[in-house]
This record gives sequence, structure tokens and C-alpha cells, in this order.
Amino acid sequence: MNGPDYYIPAAALGVALAVKLPSLRHHRHSPMTRSVCVLIATAGSAFFFAAPPTVARVNRLTGTPNFSAPLVYSLLCALSCASIVLISHWQGGSADAIRRFTRQMIGATVLVVIALFTLFALGNAPVEQPRELDTYYANTPYIREMISLFLVAHTAASVVATVKCWRWAREIPRGWTRCGLLALAVGYLADLGFSLFKGVAVVAHWAGGNLDSLNAATPVIASLAAGLTAAGFLLPVVGSRCSSAWQAWRAYREMHPLWRALEEDGARPGMKVSWWSSPELRATVRATAIADRLLELGPYFDDDYRSAVEREAHDQGGDRQEAQNTAEAAMIHRALTARASGRPGARVQRPADPDDWCTVRASGAHQLAEVSRAFREFRVAGRRPAGVAVAEGA
Repeated sequence: MNGPDYYIPAAALGVALAVKLPSLRHHRHSPMTRSVCVLIATAGSAFFFAAPPTVARVNRLTGTPNFSAPLVYSLLCALSCASIVLISHWQGGSADAIRRFTRQMIGATVLVVIALFTLFALGNAPVEQPRELDTYYANTPYIREMISLFLVAHTAASVVATVKCWRWAREIPRGWTRCGLLALAVGYLADLGFSLFKGVAVVAHWAGGNLDSLNAATPVIASLAAGLTAAGFLLPVVGSRCSSAWQAWRAYREMHPLWRALEEDGARPGMKVSWWSSPELRATVRATAIADRLLELGPYFDDDYRSAVEREAHDQGGDRQEAQNTAEAAMIHRALTARASGRPGARVQRPADPDDWCTVRASGAHQLAEVSRAFREFRVAGRRPAGVAVAEGA
């Protein structure tokens, strides 16, 4: 892996942090927001400072060969800490318990970082090794202990994060959160593989062997782990938004038969939306237009007819909600026919509240979509919802 393999994800994380900073200003007291920003910042820094060109430049600027080693190790430990803290805030629970756990994690990480730099200062690593420091200095006093401490700390953090994600995922039967947690668990398992590969290569040198090929594979494993963990944190957010947009789009399309019938019957032009409008906005505008037309159609609604259709539909095996949707659709269809023919309105006195003329008028887009599906039965030749034939003859 070369510089661009590190700089591209670092730049992407930098953009993500820039996008997230405004929310940090407005929610500076939110532990979740702070945790997200710290995670993004540490991940971007780890990628940037682990890039071989940056490693060489930092070593030259500090005048200390291999100074980047404890720096990168410290950033990786901070990244592990930030990940575990974020998962704890995300999972929720007692505020005091989360705060106590967060302080423990930060305290342990600070101690590890201090120990890493102390051991590096005590050791002697004169030959710069931007890629193979772990195995090159595997038997060097103090540098050996620094490498071992990092591997133990990183392994422990990976195990803790994997167990937390796996246990939480088992408590959630389905959904985007479960998918994200499973991706995180696999990502932290890959992180564990990163530590194990490095550890085996180092131990091989202690035993007089050479398994440097394992250490050479660790950057690829680290990139895989980073991609999986990023996907794990993004899936619940992006997935739920995509699902919401898809459901809104389906509701928007399914409301079309009812909306079209009411728009064609109404005297006023319907509301327009821009082509770039979101599915949620389109569904809301269409639901609002239907509600307005139903208000105009209210004097032609027949509550007795609706009740008769609902009873018939329910008696023929439909559940309560389906029977209500069928009854609403039947009444709307009958009201449109009555207004078109100039017949007077219902046979019963109108309620004082216009919303009571049609209960679905106050419903949301998804409920209107269900009524629209039932209404479409009236637009298809030879098909009528259950109970309508009997009700029309009553």
C-alpha cells in the first residue's frame, strides 16, 4: 500500500469531519456528537500519519528516526478507545455508568500512550523503518516492549468491541441497526486479525524464525477492518434514511389513483413540486392535496354507507384496518359519483368537525396509500371491494 491508499480515506474522513463540525457547535454538550467527531478525527489522523510518506516526513521533522512508530500506535489506540466509547453511547443505558466507563477507557488509553512514548525514548531505533519496524526491532530492548504493549492493547480493544457489538446485535431481531452491528463485529474481528498477524510475526523473530510476510499483509487487513467499521457505523443512518425514502416513494405512487380522481374532480389546480424534491416531500404534498380535496367533498359523504361497507367487509373475513380502508374508499367513490350527478349529500346529519366527515382525511401518507389501493378497485372493471355490492343495495 502506497501513500494514496492512506491519503484518500484520510481526505474522505476530513470532509466528513468538516460536515459534522456544525452539529458539534450546536450540540457541544451531546456525548454522542462529541464521540462521533472524535472517532472521525482519530480515524483520519491514523490514516494520514500511517502513510509511508508522512512517516518519513515526521521522522525528518522531529529529527528522530522512527518517531512515527509511537505516534501511529497512539493514534490507533485512541481510535480503538473512541470506537468503544461511541458504541457505548449509541447503545445507551445509565448515564452514570456510561460516563464512568468512558473515563476508564480514556484513562487506560492515556496510560498506554504515555507508556508507548516512554518505552520508545528508552529504546534505541537508529535505522528508519517506515514499513517493517515491528519485525525489524522485534528483539531490541524497550522497542520490543513498546511493540508488545501496542499489540496487547490493540488486541484487548478489538476483543471488547467485538463482544459488545455481537452481544448487542443478538438482542436486536432485525433492522439496519443489527446489520450495522454485525458489520462492526466483523470489522473488529479483522482488527483482531491485524494484531494477531503482527504478533505472530514478532514472536517468530523472538524464536529465531522469519514470518515477515504476515506483517506485510497487515496494511490490507487494516484497510478491510476500517472499511467494515465505517460501514457498520453508517449502515443504521444511511439504511434507515433509504428505507424511509423508499417507503415515502411507494406511498407517493400508491396514492396516485385517489389523488388523480380527486384532482380531476376538483376545480382548483393541484399543488406542484420540483423534480428534485425528496420522496418524503412529494408524499407529504400529495397527502395534503388529497386531504384538501376530501374536505371539499365532505358534504357528499354518507356515513351510513361507510358503516355498512365496513361491517360487510369485516364480516367477510377482513381485519379491522382493511375493513376501514375499504369503507373509506367506497364512501369516497360514492361521494364523487354523487357530486358528478348533482345529487344531494348524505342521508345523515353532518358532524360539526369537518375532519369527522372522513376519518382518513386526518391520516398520514401511508394510511392514504392503503385507502388509495382500495379505491383503485373501483377503477378496475368488474372488481369491487368486499361488502360494496350488498351496501349499495341497502
